[in-house]
Amino acid sequence: MSTPVHDDPLSRERAHLAASRSALRAMREDVQALDISDVTANWVNAAVLERQIEDRIKALADLSETPLFFGRLDYLHAPGAERAEGAEGERFYVGRRHVHDADGDPMVIDWRAPVSQPFYRASKKDPQDVSLRRRFGYTGGDLTAYEDEHLSDPGEAARTSRLLQREIERPRVGPMRDIVATIQPEQDEIVRAGLSGSVCVQGGPGTGKTAVGLHRVAYLLYAHRERLARTGTLVIGPNRSFLHYIEQVLPALGELTVRQATVEDLVGHVEVRGADEAATAVVKGDARMAEVLRRALYSHVSAPAEGVVVVRGSRRWRVPVYELEEIVRELLARDIRYGAAREALPRRIAHAVLVQMERAGEAPDDRVQDAVARNTAVKAAVKEIWPPVDPAKLVLRLLTDADFLAEHADGVLTEEERKAVLWAKPARSVKSARWSPADAVLIDEATDLVERTHSLGHVVLDEAQDLSPMQYRAVGRRCTTGSATVLGDLAQGTTPWATRSWAEALGHLGKGEAVVEELTAGFRVPTDVIAYASRLLPHIAPGLTPVASIRENPGFFEVRGTPGKGTPGEGTAAALAACGELLAREGSVGLIAADARVPELAAALGAAGIGYVGPGEETTHDTRLTLVPASLAKGLEYDYVVLEEPRAVVDGEPDERTGLRRLYVALTRAVSGLIVTHTAELPPQLAS
Repeated sequence: MSTPVHDDPLSRERAHLAASRSALRAMREDVQALDISDVTANWVNAAVLERQIEDRIKALADLSETPLFFGRLDYLHAPGAERAEGAEGERFYVGRRHVHDADGDPMVIDWRAPVSQPFYRASKKDPQDVSLRRRFGYTGGDLTAYEDEHLSDPGEAARTSRLLQREIERPRVGPMRDIVATIQPEQDEIVRAGLSGSVCVQGGPGTGKTAVGLHRVAYLLYAHRERLARTGTLVIGPNRSFLHYIEQVLPALGELTVRQATVEDLVGHVEVRGADEAATAVVKGDARMAEVLRRALYSHVSAPAEGVVVVRGSRRWRVPVYELEEIVRELLARDIRYGAAREALPRRIAHAVLVQMERAGEAPDDRVQDAVARNTAVKAAVKEIWPPVDPAKLVLRLLTDADFLAEHADGVLTEEERKAVLWAKPARSVKSARWSPADAVLIDEATDLVERTHSLGHVVLDEAQDLSPMQYRAVGRRCTTGSATVLGDLAQGTTPWATRSWAEALGHLGKGEAVVEELTAGFRVPTDVIAYASRLLPHIAPGLTPVASIRENPGFFEVRGTPGKGTPGEGTAAALAACGELLAREGSVGLIAADARVPELAAALGAAGIGYVGPGEETTHDTRLTLVPASLAKGLEYDYVVLEEPRAVVDGEPDERTGLRRLYVALTRAVSGLIVTHTAELPPQLAS
């Protein structure tokens, strides 16, 4: 691979960047020029191939504002070769995707390739045969700086990379971006963990757990592409705003086939139009409801009242009651899905008839068995013994029929719990019912009891701490034959049913064997901000390790307030003034407030002529302020944050612990600076 000769290293690197971009364009043009008219047998194959080509073209897009490569590795020896004295090493540029020249020689190596791994893990103590690691600095898409580490030089002291720190702290506008240039060794270990095992990542604010999870998907697709192409991958987030925020990370890494959804999307068997009180939702989300549903479903199976008589021509074949009972008992003992057992029952009855035919000297074949299974008498018996059950109707009956619920929840739910889940006003039908999100999860559970849910190859579950046990079960059945990456922070659990331990959560998910990794190094939240927020940890998650910021820049932090003296109007004015100050800086700004305060703040921003967007909308360079209800702040990040009235955030939740957790989330959304404004007294837990 030849590189134009220039007078200085920066010019040479810029020339390599230009040549690499040119090579990437050529790769894309080669794909665009493919003619598949003579290589497809039919229109179906042609359509599939055309789609694959379209995806490949998209994956080879050159994003002008995104660096094509961000690092370089100079090896002492050729990787994989014997380290003979005098052997010349190789040089590799590490980037978001593989790029090769017209001869097929690599110009950029995919960051997921084994040869790229030392870029993230090599150190002065363990250089991994790397003589030099070079990091590149960019302004937009232009290469403007580089920084070298001579890992094999004992005379050079280890130091923190300024370019790495600058990249971590770089202001952002718009959706979440990848961290591929800044992945740390402990993050890289999680990213490159194998596909066969499940991983749970406990990570406090700013530790990069979401980005690690997304990069793990990208890595697994690289390492196991054929397998995951067959089985599929899925990223599950807490809400649409969060999914919109992260949706560009994987495409930026060249991965376009990963589906994203919320738990509500997965269990969308019915239209959700209602809501539950917290106490009701807690009971409906309890794992014990699975047993109640199982009992209710299988109560429809009844003992046969009489034998089955099958007429074929002039012959009559009778399957007696005791034999039918034995068949039913055997199917129940096999513990297969209700629907699968119902489908097996007529064939088992038909088999019993065929045994009699053979004893009588006949020689029936499979066609005879199929015909007997479809016999009117057999079908009538199956309908009587093992009737079809609609999952939504089953749940509706449980929630509206006190006697039916009491019968199947006996010994499982207390009388108070049964009263909590019963509807005050029974619905007439499934369509007219005002289903709640928790009801939809119950229907999904019942649906899986009837018919097995399709399982994927890998599922990433983010903000997992907020799921109920029944929601964990809903996610778990989407990866029963695959693996999972679970991401969350116990301290940020803000639902009444939030999990208290990962062991319990993973058990409900069906991944009790998952390895739990903890990220405690904070890359995103400034030191002063995370130290202030961590005052809440003893009250919301005792025993959890506080995040330790590794940022050299302590960030900007200030608490402004006149407790007991100001009015709500003055509080609004103070918040807007703080927003004005921060908008004068470079980067995005989030104004976070209790949900009930958002309408007043929105009106004030409009009156002041300050443009803003909601958390599900994309900011621009002209409109950099996002007005965020505290309930939607989780998982989002902004360069600067104004947090208005912490007391109102706490008081907006059904209990103090949940309120303090919501406050912890809101306090930790800032990457570069935080201003807290208040007129009410601050929660005492924030006292130093």
